[in-house]
Amino acid sequence: MTTLQPLAAAEPRPAPPPVGRDRRSWTGWGFIGPFVAVFALVFLAPIAYSVYLSLFRDKLIGGNRFVGLDNYTQALQDAQFWAAVGRVALFLAVQVPIMLGIALLVALALDSGRLYSKHFFRITIFMPYAVPAVVATLMWGFMYGTRYGLVGDINDAFGIELPDLLSPDWVLASIGNIVTWEFVGYNMLIFYSALRIIPTSLYEAAEIDGAGQWRVITSIKLPAIRGAIVIATIFSIIGSFQLFNEPNILRPLALNAITTDYTPNFYTYVLSFNGQQHNYSATVAIIMGVITMVIAYVVQLRGMRKGA
Repeated sequence: MTTLQPLAAAEPRPAPPPVGRDRRSWTGWGFIGPFVAVFALVFLAPIAYSVYLSLFRDKLIGGNRFVGLDNYTQALQDAQFWAAVGRVALFLAVQVPIMLGIALLVALALDSGRLYSKHFFRITIFMPYAVPAVVATLMWGFMYGTRYGLVGDINDAFGIELPDLLSPDWVLASIGNIVTWEFVGYNMLIFYSALRIIPTSLYEAAEIDGAGQWRVITSIKLPAIRGAIVIATIFSIIGSFQLFNEPNILRPLALNAITTDYTPNFYTYVLSFNGQQHNYSATVAIIMGVITMVIAYVVQLRGMRKGA
C-alpha cells in the first residue's frame, strides 16, 4: 500500500508591482518640473554664476584670472563696504520697529470693530503700497526740497528755517520716512489678515472671564499673530539690507549727502556698472546675501522659540 506524502508548501510569489507606478512617479515630476526648471534658471544659476565670478579678478596683465578667496579678503577689509553695512543696520534698527509698530496699531484698531468706516481707512492706508517706489521717492524728494516743494513753501510762508531734510544729517531719516509711508499698509494687511482668523471662541471666553481690551490684546491677539509678526519682521530685514531705489533716486537731489557707497546694494551697483568691477561686485553681493540670511534666520529662530 502506497503512503501519500504531504505536498510541499508552495513558495509565495512576489507581488507584482502596482500597475502604473512608474507612470505616476513621472506624472509627479511632470507637475513640479516647470517650477524646478524656472527655480534653477532664475535663482540657482545666478547664485552659482556670482560665486564663480567672485573667485576671479580682471587684471591688466593676464586678463581674468583665478584668485581664490582674495576678493573676499579685500571685501572684509573694505571700509566703504562696512560703512554702508553699518548705515543700513542703523536704518533697520530704527525704521523697522517704527514701521511695524504703526502697522500693528492700525491693524488692531481696524480689528477692534470700534473704528468708524474701517473699510475706507483700510484702503487709504494700503494705497501708498500701490504707488511705485520711483514715483513715491520723487514725490517725497521734491517735498523735501528747501528751495521748492513743501518744506520751502513752509519756510517762505511762516518765515522759519526748517532743517534741510536732504542734508547728510537728515537724509537717512528722510529715506526711512519714505519707506515707512510705502510699507505700513503692506504690513498692516499681514497683521490684519492674521487677526481675522483668530477663533471667536477665545474672545467669548475672555468676555466671560471679564478681561478688558488691553488684556485681550496682550493675552490673545498678540500671541495668536506672533507668526505673522515674525514673517513681517523677516521681510522688513531683507528689504532694509536691499535698500537701493530710494537713495539712488534721491541722489541727484542730495549729491553731498548720498554717496556711491551709501548702501551695500548701491555700492554693488556702482562697482559693477560704473567701475566695471564685476568680480568684486559679485563678492560684495554674496557677502551681503550671507549676512542677510544669517540675521533673518536668527530672527526666525527667536520668534519660533518664543512662540513654543
